[in-house]
Amino acid sequence: MPNKTIYVSDDDLPLYKRAQEIGGNLSSAISIALRKYVEMEEGRLEGYDEITVRVGRGAGRKQRFSGVLLAEGGRSSSTGYEAFRVYRSRTGKFVLHADRRNQFKQGADDDRHLTGWRSWVGNWSSDQSWSMAQGEATLYVVETIEELRELIPDDLYALVEEAAEQPAVEDLDI
Repeated sequence: MPNKTIYVSDDDLPLYKRAQEIGGNLSSAISIALRKYVEMEEGRLEGYDEITVRVGRGAGRKQRFSGVLLAEGGRSSSTGYEAFRVYRSRTGKFVLHADRRNQFKQGADDDRHLTGWRSWVGNWSSDQSWSMAQGEATLYVVETIEELRELIPDDLYALVEEAAEQPAVEDLDI
């Protein structure tokens, strides 16, 4: 195996020491970091961004991938809302991030304000309450655009179809 010499500035020495403490093998840690760096920079040069989304219930956990946003949209009702973002990944797959939340549970005296002309102007009662439940966000990864049809509203699907035909970056010779 060939040897390579890496010169480290005095300011960076604590970072290298900490990496060796964590992983034990500094050469392996450097290779992993360089591999990730090259992958992300190549993606960036191709027009893709590093995307981080929250998934799961409540605070959930974060997931990260390299992609480009194709379209986003949502829909709401009196009981909640759904927000959708559709990405194309660097590997050509389609990624859907769906965030669903329940919202606005009406307060105790609201029933009398939801009929007749008051339903048009809203509840002007000073005794109001509302709440929002923690939502659940999901990440779907599909191979083809047709697989998205059942997962998102029709108007958003039409936008995704149109955007999917466009390149991530168009280099102009101007």
